[in-house]
Parts: sequence; structure tokens; C-alpha cells
Amino acid sequence: MMEIKTLDKPDERRDFPGGHLETLHLTGLDFAVGTFEPGWRWRESVRPLAGTESCQVRHTGVMVKGRMRLRMDDGAEAEVGPGDVFVIPPGHDAWVVGDEQVVVYDTGGEMAEVYARAERGEA
Repeated sequence: MMEIKTLDKPDERRDFPGGHLETLHLTGLDFAVGTFEPGWRWRESVRPLAGTESCQVRHTGVMVKGRMRLRMDDGAEAEVGPGDVFVIPPGHDAWVVGDEQVVVYDTGGEMAEVYARAERGEA
């Protein structure tokens, strides 16, 4: 069976301070589009929803627009920008770098399922 959905009509939208997440759920693929405004930081925006010291979601995807800095719990840091494809394991903080909005496509499924879901206490 073929399935096609459009980013213009997501299945779900989750808003959080400084950003939002739109998700599409297809058979075998949960796809998320994260939008983060300048000044957004995980620990200030999503940590209260997650109830954890750092983000415990694995991210796999591509940075479409803007720049984001990441710091792992072990202190390792990296920055991702447009065109970068990434795998980020659980245990990190992240924040928008500069004055441009960040747009990221996450194909790992975990972000689409649990990220910034206050009712589940996960992020």
C-alpha cells in the first residue's frame, strides 16, 4: 500500500516555548518537523515538560535551516547547520545559534512519538 502525506497538513502539532513540532505518521515512518526560534534552548523550553536533566530522545535527521549547538552530557559539543545529516544520542542539551529560525527534519520516529509531550512526561 502506498502512503503519501504533505508537510502542509501534519497529523499533529505540539507547541512549546520558542518553537513547535509537527508530525506525520505513516506506516513504517514517523516524521517530525521541528521549528525553533532564535533564543530557544532545550533546558529552558522543553525540560519542564520532560522532567529530565537533558534530552533523552535520539534524533536522526537533517538540518534544513539555521544553526543549532549541541552539548552532550559528557561535555562533547558540536554544531549543525543547513544540509548537515545527524544522529544525536540521548543525553544532550541544544540551543539555537544566531538570529535565524531553525528548521529540522527528524526521521527517527522517537521525536515524532514522544518529544515535548507534556501528558507523557517525556521529551
